Amino acid sequence: MDRFRSGRREFCIKLASLSCAGLLPVPSMAASFSESSSRDSEKSGTVMNPENNFENGEFEPGYLKLHQTGELKARAEVMWDMMSACRLCPRECENDRLRGQTGDYCNATSRLEVASFSPHFGEERPLVGRNGSGTVFFTHCGLLCVFCINWEISQGGAGQRVSISRLANMMLTLQRMGCHNINVVTPTHYAPHILFALDEAASKGLNLPLVYNTHGWERLEILYMLDGIVDIYLADFKYFDPEMADKYSPGAESYPEVTKKALIEMNRQVGVAGQGANNGIMQRGLMVRHLVMPNNVGGSEQVMNWIGENLPKDTYINIMSQYRPMFQAGDYPGINRRITVGEYRNAVNAARRAGLTNIDVQGA
Repeated sequence: MDRFRSGRREFCIKLASLSCAGLLPVPSMAASFSESSSRDSEKSGTVMNPENNFENGEFEPGYLKLHQTGELKARAEVMWDMMSACRLCPRECENDRLRGQTGDYCNATSRLEVASFSPHFGEERPLVGRNGSGTVFFTHCGLLCVFCINWEISQGGAGQRVSISRLANMMLTLQRMGCHNINVVTPTHYAPHILFALDEAASKGLNLPLVYNTHGWERLEILYMLDGIVDIYLADFKYFDPEMADKYSPGAESYPEVTKKALIEMNRQVGVAGQGANNGIMQRGLMVRHLVMPNNVGGSEQVMNWIGENLPKDTYINIMSQYRPMFQAGDYPGINRRITVGEYRNAVNAARRAGLTNIDVQGA
């Protein structure tokens, strides 16, 4: 216990110094909560994935070393305490989630809720591979996009309460099923729970890369605590204009500036995404998503120019064409239709003019 507290104090000091420096649709829920799969994982104890062969020295997730030193658990404790006056997301509502209050926007308490977990084949090809990305979709979200394709879970509250140990067993089950990574979707408001579960799962043999699948609107203080834990950041860059961000994600006018800083920090931590020798599967790096929206709501050209000027030219960029007017989008004339071929082509051409060389063009 003394060693744990010492590690936690050292990490808090490190975090304080850093802060001062200024530095697709959810898979079916029906198959998501398989009790037999969870029991199998619990019985097996240590679970290795021969498909990835990480134990043979090809790749080792960063969180394993932090688990071994106790720092992973110490960081989880620091994040957990932050929920007493919650500051996990940029809204910083300061509600006491530990005493049962819900976040003003995310509507989450400290009770963990999961909508589904399963191998997912709708993610980027370097994440999916042959066996799928091991996704865990968390209930609730603090960004509140009016066009959210997964609104039933992000804003409708669909999901089930689970323990942290259950989440750890979900991760182990996904590894046993042959998934190439653990992909935590909309993780911000449950970041402490994820770190605790990761620590427990690592003690039982988890050795897959961790994908932090985020809307991009992340506080630097939280990202500093994730340094060395996350292997792959899969981050959106939705809006370049604060007015558009506020209109379509109410109250998120800070989205462009916060996301720019977040992407720079993510790149500092994990670098350019590269596919390993292991069957071309992504193992580490920053992957950026930009959803092309009707009437250039997202500011695609400005987004591409900013990436070209502030991140490496070979940063992985997925230019996404699958916008559909879901949820409340029908009430907003600017976004109540699908995008045109011309709108998508303009975004791709903007990326090329910006000198970006690692573009995932859908349909190519």
